[in-house]
Amino acid sequence: MCGIVGVLGQHEAAPILVEALKRLEYRGYDSAGIATVNEGRLDRRRAVGKLVNLSDLLVHDPLAGKSGIGHTRWATHGAPSVTNAHPHQAGPVAVVHNGIIENFRELRAELSGLGAKFVTETDTETVALLTEHYMSQGLGPVEAATKTLSRLQGAFALAFLFDGEEDLMIGARKGAPLAVGYGDNEMFLGSDAIALSPMTDRITYLEEGDSAVLTRRSVDIFDAKGARVTRAIKTISLDNTRVDKAGHKHFMAKEIAEQPGVIGEALSHYISAKGEIFLPDPGIDFTAIDRITMVACGTASYACLTAKYWFEQIARLPVEVDVASEFRYREPPVPARTMALFVSQSGETADTLAALRYCVGKADTILSVVNVTESSIARESDLALPIHAGIEVGVASTKAFTCQLTVLFVMVLKAAIDRGVISQEQLADYVSGLRSLPSLINTALEQNNAIRDAANKLSHARDVLFLGRGPMFPLALEGALKLKEISYIHAEAYASGELKHGPIALIDEKVPVVVMAPKDTLFDKTVSNMQEVMARKGKVILISDRAGLDEASEGVWATIEMPPVLDALAPILYAIPAQLLAYHTAIAKGTDVDQPRNLAKSVTVE
Repeated sequence: MCGIVGVLGQHEAAPILVEALKRLEYRGYDSAGIATVNEGRLDRRRAVGKLVNLSDLLVHDPLAGKSGIGHTRWATHGAPSVTNAHPHQAGPVAVVHNGIIENFRELRAELSGLGAKFVTETDTETVALLTEHYMSQGLGPVEAATKTLSRLQGAFALAFLFDGEEDLMIGARKGAPLAVGYGDNEMFLGSDAIALSPMTDRITYLEEGDSAVLTRRSVDIFDAKGARVTRAIKTISLDNTRVDKAGHKHFMAKEIAEQPGVIGEALSHYISAKGEIFLPDPGIDFTAIDRITMVACGTASYACLTAKYWFEQIARLPVEVDVASEFRYREPPVPARTMALFVSQSGETADTLAALRYCVGKADTILSVVNVTESSIARESDLALPIHAGIEVGVASTKAFTCQLTVLFVMVLKAAIDRGVISQEQLADYVSGLRSLPSLINTALEQNNAIRDAANKLSHARDVLFLGRGPMFPLALEGALKLKEISYIHAEAYASGELKHGPIALIDEKVPVVVMAPKDTLFDKTVSNMQEVMARKGKVILISDRAGLDEASEGVWATIEMPPVLDALAPILYAIPAQLLAYHTAIAKGTDVDQPRNLAKSVTVE
């Protein structure tokens, strides 16, 4: 969600802060700002909208100083405005904040009673005013910030900067990520390694409840109990933090095109040259598991729904899938011999992390499938399986989704082997099918022009339906979500057989229907549902292979041809036309593909 960066440097901080914030744009934001300390005086600049507006402001009203903090804000409390933009300042302290202070109303009432004047609608201003209050009582900056942190409830990453303190910065995290970067007589703070990579490749990830007191030459880290602790310094690969479009018009286009490569990379980490499945230590013994509870949000939850079909059909292992934002509030029982499996691109998704913590001490095994191996979800799991997708900047997930599916399918094969429900011949067929995916996806990408033509037709619609059966139903859900996310067209998905149980009432010549139907064992039933749509003047976009199109394409509005693929792996391949259909529809409508309105890449608040 919001992005944080802090600099105690040897050079002017403002341009460094703005450049670092640009690398955090992918998180989503609606305003931005920076604050610096120069000759002992704290000052700030803030602007609504894109970072270019802040850059323009700094040209006309520069901000000097070699110590500073910066922030990209995604509005939670209070509308996007200059007043509500971070950093927030109260007297001698400036604060930037990612997260939600849940007890801010109580603190606000307390501070109002002490005479504090509030000028914003945000919860973050409470942090600044509380720190100012403690400093007015004679506490120094470190003591005041520490006392403030002890009063806060909720999820947050915070960075503090102080008037008169050009060699001091304080950071803290609880439920939202924050990292310390080490330079040559310089120190940095950032929401993630991407922001810090131009400045340093030496990173310490703060752990839950940690706070850090930074100077240019040192960092003192304290745990949630206030004890001084040592956290590991990791050297990051700068190649893994590169953020560029590589000649593509949008990050989303680049990331769609990267899928053959990243899926191949993921497979190389989990399948040996001999076709053996292996997982990193400590591994998983699926004979000790009777059921799996899978929890995720958004696109990741559709990956889980797809994997449910695979686990149950191939490994004969029962699976329950939950939306993370609802899971822990149901207070579900977690029976013995249950694996809790959490899927998250960022590994910091607040709802998913909360669900994981609910399962600690209840589930026999906690496993995660993540893209960021140093994330909170990864660190708090018994075993974390990286998906090897690389940095994904586009808010609408593409390559992370297909890599999640790929790694989950590998897990299914491992479960089937452990449980003795798959023959060596079947295993070899599945492994061969997985290895063919990069080539098949390249073939699917060659249908870009046909998909663009279909998207141009789709762009005039106000409502779109997606249909699929079996494991193609979750893929239909994902296709509808992609279209909603970046084109702002209302789209819904249904299991094809459910069409006549209500949704068919929506069908007329103004409601296009995207049918995802590889020529599999359910093809005839899907086509029967498609015919019901066409009989009511519905316009059908049929996505199938050549055999399917030869049999069922007569009278449809548009067709998109996919190469033949192993039935079980069709959701991975058919994700490509779903992504490109949304992408080209958004292009036709002129929307912001990479940073769609109201959305954030990493949702670190509930």
